[in-house]
Amino acid sequence: MSKQNRASVFVSGMIVGSAIGTIVGLLIAPRTGKETRKVLKKSVEALPDLAEDLSSSLLLQADRLSDSALRNWDETLIRLKDAIAAGLEASQSDIKPTQNTTELSQESNSSLTKSKQSQSWQGGVPSTENNP
Repeated sequence: MSKQNRASVFVSGMIVGSAIGTIVGLLIAPRTGKETRKVLKKSVEALPDLAEDLSSSLLLQADRLSDSALRNWDETLIRLKDAIAAGLEASQSDIKPTQNTTELSQESNSSLTKSKQSQSWQGGVPSTENNP
């Protein structure tokens, strides 16, 4: 879990816990019913402001998380493009030596064949050497 996510969970938990604690405290408090109703009325009147503050906080956290996700996505795409480019480059460099090796192999086979032919026929007469 990221630090931002932990912080937002903690703040949300504090707000919800505070609201629940306030309600329970008001209901259990040793006040008269009339006084408790007044306090509850004031609390209910404050709820829209509290809800607005909470929604603003949540929107701010969502924007931060969204920006973070976009940055991570962009970084991942850049790393992926780099990896693909490196893979293509490596495969191209692997192909070139293989082609050069094949060309060298063909050239050496050709020159070996010519040298064997020149060794086995000297002056139009086959030589007496044993050729494998």
